Amino acid sequence: MAIVQLNGAQVLVRLLLAEKVRDIYGIVGGKLGPLLHAISQQEQLRFLGVRHEAAGPMMAAATYAGTGQIAVALGEMGPGGLNLASGLGVAFGNNLPLVAITTNQHRAASYPHSGMFMDLDTVAVTRPITKWNAVVHDARRLPELVRRAFREALGGRPGPVHLDIPQDVLGQPCSIDEAEFAMPPSRYRALGRIRPDAEDLARAVALMRTARRPLIVAGGGVVASGAAAQLRALAQRWNAPVLPTQMALGIVASHSPHFIGHGGLIAGEPVREAFDRADLVLAVGCRWSSWMWDERGPLVRRSQRLIGINIDPSALGQPALHEVAMQADAGAALDDLLALCGEDLAGDVDRDWLPSLRQARAAYEARFAELSAQGEPGQPMHPAALARAIGEALPAEALAVFDGGHTTFWSNDLTPVHEVRTRFHEPGMSHLGFGLPYAIALQAQDPARKVALITGDGSFGFTLNELDTARRYRLPVLCILHNNAAWGIIRAGQRNALGFELGTALDETDYAAIARGFGCHGERVSDLAEVGPAIQRAWASGLPAVIDCQTRFVPHPAMPAFGSMNRYGFDAHQRTET
Repeated sequence: MAIVQLNGAQVLVRLLLAEKVRDIYGIVGGKLGPLLHAISQQEQLRFLGVRHEAAGPMMAAATYAGTGQIAVALGEMGPGGLNLASGLGVAFGNNLPLVAITTNQHRAASYPHSGMFMDLDTVAVTRPITKWNAVVHDARRLPELVRRAFREALGGRPGPVHLDIPQDVLGQPCSIDEAEFAMPPSRYRALGRIRPDAEDLARAVALMRTARRPLIVAGGGVVASGAAAQLRALAQRWNAPVLPTQMALGIVASHSPHFIGHGGLIAGEPVREAFDRADLVLAVGCRWSSWMWDERGPLVRRSQRLIGINIDPSALGQPALHEVAMQADAGAALDDLLALCGEDLAGDVDRDWLPSLRQARAAYEARFAELSAQGEPGQPMHPAALARAIGEALPAEALAVFDGGHTTFWSNDLTPVHEVRTRFHEPGMSHLGFGLPYAIALQAQDPARKVALITGDGSFGFTLNELDTARRYRLPVLCILHNNAAWGIIRAGQRNALGFELGTALDETDYAAIARGFGCHGERVSDLAEVGPAIQRAWASGLPAVIDCQTRFVPHPAMPAFGSMNRYGFDAHQRTET
């Protein structure tokens, strides 16, 4: 037994290293001094200093979404914790694990707080947007509490966790056995995959053999499990169409013969047709969020048969009712399904089922081609034309983040997707402005890879200060703006529903000039023919870049369907009231 003398911050850092943490995002603060010092002494750790604490959890969430590796976000006490909460919502809403660490007043003045400046019960603030959180009252409990934090973050349904560590605990001297830091994670958290119940598995396969019109819905759980290949194999064997959710882009490529759209209702009529006609739906690793609703509720109806697979039992049976449910890891369940169902799964499947949906998808895509051709010289670009030009200019291996309410719809349809972990939405919290921190974190994982943020002008304004972060760390992210100089969807809603307009104008801001002010590359583009060349010039600059594209607001064809999800429950309530 080798006893070493360390302070709380040094213990914490050694425990993070045991979990192979590499990336730490945050803002330096005086009360975080001992922890920052301990981080600086470990070359395996990389600290990226952001310009607003909310960006830290967004970057940590992106790190996991892009690589499957957990990261850490730091926040100073008081306002630092409040700012952190905004980014924690991104991770929590999308089931992305991270460890958030804040500091607080010393133990003599906190929990309960005594009225000093920057007082905040940060645990209470972050409790609704974390899976688990706690105050560390004694540095000697750090091994226990840090291990529990990782166990909670990565076990079952993943998500963010939070430790609040008073300033004097970070500096508290303690004696600790070196063996604590050599303990592998397999000793204190389960690493194996949860397999489905054998009887449920047999019932599921029996149902699958009877399907005439099967539909596979694939969610982020398939990506997290690394099970894209198994899902593609099942789709091929079953001759089934696949609908990836927004957290599962690339499960099947957008040119795959099984692809009918992605993201739920915003993928248009082919998706609604698939749900309306399917006689069996297999949902793997997804929860039925409102992206998969209309005014009648979940798109899979009570009269249809549903097989649900999810590692989180609370995601099974609500709001969509199932015929068979399996609480299991997506990859383990798919392995077992493939082993049990054999090669003859498609024997009873209607041969016209998949081709008819593919034909509907082709007609839907042709509609976008027509929209892309609309425009007049000297007028701002049609968003479909801009989105198509961006999609054509992005290399197949590039990463792309879709931010902005309406901009994401056009990007979703017109940006080709080839593989998982290459296209990123934020559907769970739908936090405008998450995109630039996300893109920076993805770029940090591979500085040589091309990373693009496709965003709206309104969304970009939330976090454009992080251009400074990208420039300081020489991370050449490319930001492409659909700039219609307005909160477009809100303006349309105000005008069309109530005949007024208030606060929706965002005129006369030159985002390219702002980028140059940060020391980045910046261009304004108003001609569609210049979009591709501008992208090439931006990447050739080697700098973080902003291409400010002048576009106009045109409602996306899926807007009526998108609006229908917000009427679920409300319409029934209105009927009851009247």
